[in-house]
Amino acid sequence: MTGRAQLMWDDAVTGYNFGPSHPMDPVRLSLTRELVRAYGLDSKVDVISARSAGDSTLRLVHHSDYIDAVRRCSADPRSADGSYGIGTVDDPAFAGMHEASALIAGQSVGAAEAVWRGGTSHAVNFAGGLHHAMPGSASGFCVYNDASLAIARLLELGAERVAYVDVDVHHGDGVQAAFWDDPRVLTISLHEHPRTLFPQTGWPEETGEGAGEGCAVNLPLPAGTGDEGWLRAFHSVVPELLADFRPQALVTQHGADTHFEDPLAHLAVSLDAQRAVQASCHDLAHDYVDQGRWVALGGGGYSVVDVVPRSWTHLVSIAAHAPIDPASAVPEEWRNEVFARTRESAPRRMTDGRTPNWRSWDEGYDPADRLDQAILATRKASFPLRGLLA
Repeated sequence: MTGRAQLMWDDAVTGYNFGPSHPMDPVRLSLTRELVRAYGLDSKVDVISARSAGDSTLRLVHHSDYIDAVRRCSADPRSADGSYGIGTVDDPAFAGMHEASALIAGQSVGAAEAVWRGGTSHAVNFAGGLHHAMPGSASGFCVYNDASLAIARLLELGAERVAYVDVDVHHGDGVQAAFWDDPRVLTISLHEHPRTLFPQTGWPEETGEGAGEGCAVNLPLPAGTGDEGWLRAFHSVVPELLADFRPQALVTQHGADTHFEDPLAHLAVSLDAQRAVQASCHDLAHDYVDQGRWVALGGGGYSVVDVVPRSWTHLVSIAAHAPIDPASAVPEEWRNEVFARTRESAPRRMTDGRTPNWRSWDEGYDPADRLDQAILATRKASFPLRGLLA
């Protein structure tokens, strides 16, 4: 029998800090941690601090020369010149960059080890989900790709089938690249269309190659897609693929930047729809994954007070089998902490007041609808490669 869900946390992960003008403010992590605590979830999960990922673990995905470059720039940020993607506007070097990045990676790897070895069925690292980092370069606010490292560690431990589902507003390009030709890993990414958002990848035609052909699935969504369309897209693709693949472990990435308040993207998804997809990922893990093994990660999200802490606290509560009532009042102690730290007023409820509904793909589709066109393009590109009907 597995134990309680694990929350991977070390206060030092907030050292992942690109500076005061950067949108990836580490306060989003500390405020999430405080909201988890304020809801009493520490009594429902085991809070674990895993060790940092060492070089041998990092090399499961990343090139040695890149790791060396991160370490050099970490020791002397002024030496960063843009090579290896470090020292750019998106990824400025900062002191301690290697240590903070390796610590976040270590939490995701530790989560993977825990679910594989049976210490728990579910583990959450909301500081993780840094899905843009490539084997040889930083990209998109991401230095080490903890999601890829967690998957690689599962494979190293003996997993033969690992599924990765990414619902961040941005394409999970780094994870796709890491396993592009590996038939043991199925990557599924729902994201805003590459015509309108970084990293301009994630087209339906990107399906993997060689032995991995058909193991990359991409569903790019029109800008402006809201709750109904987002949920329809998810349920039109993800459950059927997981039912067919029958993974031995599921890794999911829950970037909160699909939200309508997020300043860096153009979807219009509510907190309530995000929560619904989190719950669906949990249910899919129990329905289709050996022993319900589920590693849930954070990711993007730049509305750091209103959205991120609430979204990821819901994620932790779902993994803990102690879901929070969306109508519940946010604890006053947390709202006071938010104001003290940010001088912003915190939200009062764990909901945006929406009741998301969606229409099943089995009920038919509208060939003139842009969302349905996107879903159909993905199904036609990917499903036949897996022996499924488009």
